[in-house]
Amino acid sequence: MRLKNPSPSWRSQVESWYLAYAALGVAVAGMAPILLPLVVSRTGNAADVGLVMAAFSLGGLAAPAWGVLADHRRLHRLLLRSGLGLAGLSLAAFPLFPNVAAGVALALIQSSCAAAAGTVANLFIVELHPKTEWDGRISWLQTFYGGGQCAGLVLAGALTGAGYTMGLIIAGAIAALGLIPAWKAPRMPPSAAVPRPVLRHAARHLDSSAGSPLRSYHYPGKDSLFRLVRSFFSPFGLLLFGWCVSFAGAGGYFALYPIVMQKEFGVAPPVAATGFAVAAGLGLLLYAPSGRWSERWGSLPVLRGGLFVRLFSFIGLYGLGFVHLPIAGPMALGGFLFLVLAWSPLSVAGTAMAAQLSTLGEGEGLGLFNATSAIGGTAGAFLGGVCSEQWGFAAVSMLGILGVGMALIIFLAVPGETRGGGKYGASDTMERSRG
Repeated sequence: MRLKNPSPSWRSQVESWYLAYAALGVAVAGMAPILLPLVVSRTGNAADVGLVMAAFSLGGLAAPAWGVLADHRRLHRLLLRSGLGLAGLSLAAFPLFPNVAAGVALALIQSSCAAAAGTVANLFIVELHPKTEWDGRISWLQTFYGGGQCAGLVLAGALTGAGYTMGLIIAGAIAALGLIPAWKAPRMPPSAAVPRPVLRHAARHLDSSAGSPLRSYHYPGKDSLFRLVRSFFSPFGLLLFGWCVSFAGAGGYFALYPIVMQKEFGVAPPVAATGFAVAAGLGLLLYAPSGRWSERWGSLPVLRGGLFVRLFSFIGLYGLGFVHLPIAGPMALGGFLFLVLAWSPLSVAGTAMAAQLSTLGEGEGLGLFNATSAIGGTAGAFLGGVCSEQWGFAAVSMLGILGVGMALIIFLAVPGETRGGGKYGASDTMERSRG
């Protein structure tokens, strides 16, 4: 008997312009986080590295401006193309300007332009296709981006032998090559923008917010920050504060990852990049189980569990720095693996809780939640660089212990039952709302 509503094939849900976001994932989310710290460390100290990587995260806060521009001027395709082109140009130009001020400016330009391209990604789907197709199309878009990220990490490891300068030039060229499929992006109708739908997907990438299409999609309204201040001590305010503290604690380690692995544990950059790629690939496989765990036990216990894993990973990495074992390098890579794997349940549960607990509407709530990620990542990268310069690279692990531990204490104080209501953060929990 033939099914009345057969599932659409993947070919009908994938479009050629998705390759533009795969290129963005390769260059911005995969290669840049490995190569930028290594290039800066050649002429600067750890504080300089932290400052540049803080700028690399800060550009994600430009998403609201790009979103307003896209909605009101209908410049979606221009933002996609110019974002890819300028992000690629700033990556390629980065090694040519060795001073820190230029590095900060180029990192900020690169991440801001990546946010411009990422902001319009989901708009191409939700404004041109029926709601019944959003799940599959957005899932495939995230798959292209996440796959590009993993490929970029592998490529960064392979290119470190040829020189970090050449690696960044190639990363810039890959981002620029994304202009070819970007030319196939659909034309947007000239009509006025409809209310922005809420997409409660978990962003399937690492916890760097730079360039992520889904994280750039949500942005808060201009009045939501003032309303948030009045309800800061609500469960939603505690969620945002704890999330920011957690991101700040982990952000330093992710920002300085290749240097910490090399200086603290003797892991060569190619091996560190490959280990990062393996961890990222395995992490992608945990999103579906994380959704089931949230559905079964509730989002709050899953969030706490992810923080526990990160806390013990940081404790292990900190202790490993004081014992000079022959296998310290592989053990450090194993500890970092669990840091990355913990992100999947954290992302799924955190996204669900932000949508649940928001006192401002789901759209604005998710916008603030994603902006908090960028703020925390920026603070963590800056603090990680400063602490490393003052007390050595072991201080980055201690920063992670303090940040994640404090966040865990905060989330132990968050009340409320979060069980029920679907697969939080999965692709089947989308509603219409003001955004």
